[in-house]
Amino acid sequence: MRGRLARVGVHEAGPSSASWKINREIIVVAGWGRAILLQFAHPLVAAGVSDHSSYRGGLLSSFRRLTSTVGAMLSLTFGGEEEAIAAAAGINCIHDRIQGTLASAAGVFPAGQRYSAHDPELLTWVHATLLESVPLTYELLVGPLTQEERERYCAEAAIIEPLLDIPEGSLPRTVAENDRYMRQMLGSGRIAITDTSRALARDLLFPPRAYLLWPAFRALRIITIGLLPPPIRAQYGFAWRPRDARAFSRWAALLRALHHAAPRLMREWPAARRQFPHRLPASPAHPARRT
Repeated sequence: MRGRLARVGVHEAGPSSASWKINREIIVVAGWGRAILLQFAHPLVAAGVSDHSSYRGGLLSSFRRLTSTVGAMLSLTFGGEEEAIAAAAGINCIHDRIQGTLASAAGVFPAGQRYSAHDPELLTWVHATLLESVPLTYELLVGPLTQEERERYCAEAAIIEPLLDIPEGSLPRTVAENDRYMRQMLGSGRIAITDTSRALARDLLFPPRAYLLWPAFRALRIITIGLLPPPIRAQYGFAWRPRDARAFSRWAALLRALHHAAPRLMREWPAARRQFPHRLPASPAHPARRT
């Protein structure tokens, strides 16, 4: 794996990396909802998920899917060579099954447009939404990042490029490149929210029996919707009134305070604490605590 990574100019993350600093924080998962809704805004991604995923399976199905996704992220960030390769192989196996055609025209795509989860365009869009959303959520709920850390996070995340057989140089390597790519995509007509996108968004934010976990889902909804770019939020049909903005600020402040008050055992993924536990730098908002 090192040879493939060196060829495209990326390296495995380590304890001093921006990837370890950001991805070790459990609370950053709160930003995945924003990234997922941006992904659903691509008609071909939405079609692939709707046609081939168990997204509408209810609360238990959502939990299993989240667990699987978190496991892959942890393996890619904190695992060794074999673990990262195995995680990427698992993702590729899932992608092998996701292919089909678009039922109705959407944006620049005609009805009948073929899609595949191995399509570099779709993989790049999914990657870019996470590359934008995860640091944004970290700064909202954990603490500030330096420009150098944001840049390193972009560069380190490109480790996925050779592992998923994405053509060399497809993924953004800098914050400016990712910002430019996101603007281009949002203005290209390739991002168009469909009825399928909206149905998937409802399933994500309002799964059956979500009332059983009301505080968690209320926080997830308000953070997810509040972090969306306003035009995307409006196309999804989410109202955003002054009271919603106030609720967003209150929930963000509460989650940030709870995170800072929690011991490391509760703040960080076990995989992050297991690897080089004494070498992990403290979060910027507070010193490391004994647990």
